[in-house]
Amino acid sequence: MFAGKTTALCEIVTRKRAQGVRVMVLKPVGDTRYAADAVVTHAGQCMPAVPVGTLDEALTIEADLVAIDEVHFFGHAAVAPIDALLARGTSVTVAGCDLDHFGEVFAPFDALLPRADAVRRIAGLCSRCGAPSTHTERLLATRERVVVGGIGDFVATCAACFRPMVR
Repeated sequence: MFAGKTTALCEIVTRKRAQGVRVMVLKPVGDTRYAADAVVTHAGQCMPAVPVGTLDEALTIEADLVAIDEVHFFGHAAVAPIDALLARGTSVTVAGCDLDHFGEVFAPFDALLPRADAVRRIAGLCSRCGAPSTHTERLLATRERVVVGGIGDFVATCAACFRPMVR
């Protein structure tokens, strides 16, 4: 979290659209932190997006590129639709957290990383020491794996400062 993943996704989408590529931006329907029908960075940058309950809904979209924000909210259910999009020649770009607040790999990254043509892993700054952040630490007292949250709910930390939530 707080590494610029959504910002990077928006930059890719903007560049591709400027090149004439037909792009559809998708987001999980449950991610309404800043807007129901847009991906929004923590800094306030906004880009219209289609909220979907499952990525199977993407299979009806006619686009050259499907960009998916917060892909980890879809879990392993994201893999088959993404495979189907790729099989028909549609490019797919995703953004999301690859590690959860327990320090474990967040699905669907365990399945998507081996399928990727390119991976750009970006880091923010550790909220404690300023080193590159590789982890997200949850401040909320809940054991649920997926929680939609933002500033005040999570902090970015490096591996040395990370305090995983106990299961």
